[in-house]
Amino acid sequence: MRTTINLPGVSALLAGSLLLAASAANAASKKMEEPKIDFDKVQIETLQIRPNIFMLSGAGSNMAVQIGHDGILVVDTLYPQLAQKALAAIRKLSDKPIRYIVNTNYRLDHVGGNATIRRAGSTISGGNVAFDISDASQGAAIVSFEKVLMHLSAPTGKKAELPPEAWPTSTYFQGGKDLYFNDEAVRIYHVPAAATDADSIVFFRKSDVIAVGDVYQATTYPDIDLASGGSLQGFIKAETRIIDMMVAKYGESGGTLLIPGHGRAVEMGDIVWYREMLAIVRKRIQALIDKGMTLKQVLADKPTRDYDARYAAKSGPGTTENFVTMVYKSLVTAKAADKKKMTSGSKKTEE
Repeated sequence: MRTTINLPGVSALLAGSLLLAASAANAASKKMEEPKIDFDKVQIETLQIRPNIFMLSGAGSNMAVQIGHDGILVVDTLYPQLAQKALAAIRKLSDKPIRYIVNTNYRLDHVGGNATIRRAGSTISGGNVAFDISDASQGAAIVSFEKVLMHLSAPTGKKAELPPEAWPTSTYFQGGKDLYFNDEAVRIYHVPAAATDADSIVFFRKSDVIAVGDVYQATTYPDIDLASGGSLQGFIKAETRIIDMMVAKYGESGGTLLIPGHGRAVEMGDIVWYREMLAIVRKRIQALIDKGMTLKQVLADKPTRDYDARYAAKSGPGTTENFVTMVYKSLVTAKAADKKKMTSGSKKTEE
């Protein structure tokens, strides 16, 4: 049941904040729910992006796979029901050992196959071993930003219902993490408060390919989870950072390529257009909020009407209603936070 609060001016901002708070717990509990997919019918498709970089796709997120003489590095692992199919697709490409799994976030379609694919690999070991030394090389290393581990191992609310063997084994807590693998620098960067509070992007520097997880989606409006620390502004900043890392091939198709969380591989022009869409929609909805409009009134105004044909999903987070609601709540929350800071600053000055 939907509750609409029709209050003018500043009260509308407070109403939006209350709606956001009321939905937070519900959103968190639904985060790891599986969609209605007939996994038996899903086929894993493989696309060669560069000589040693491949994109695997089926249902849910895309996977990136780097192959070389050192072994195999995998970015994200699909749903658990697709893990064996994904592993079979990897084995069609190479029988080298799987050494690393990198998770770009903690959503089920990105981490669900961790345990299966980890067991099929072996770690390049060089550190301390807490148990029997014979266990040192068992399974591929799982790398992520530390909050992925926090979400997956949380006792309540955000738990992914995945076994401990599916949790990250190597985390970083600020900035990023660098690997040198298959004669290539692999740079893993954290992008704060983007789709979630735990997003990473993975830059294969020599191949000039970036796997960006859910920080860019080629198919629909973005899935930004406000209840788990994501934000519209953080998402746009992440898009800007990715664009700054890319180099277009002048006058023709090519240059740096992106493997998005969902949809086809893309070039610089695609993400520039996407970022522009987000900035324009943000400006439009902010103008409506400044006029004192409620969420219901903003939805009725259809501020995304010229983008819906390209980006609106028929269901899920990427629908027009969900996207506009997310933008509205994100802006209302940011405005309330700014007002609180200003009030706090004024009180300190008076003191």
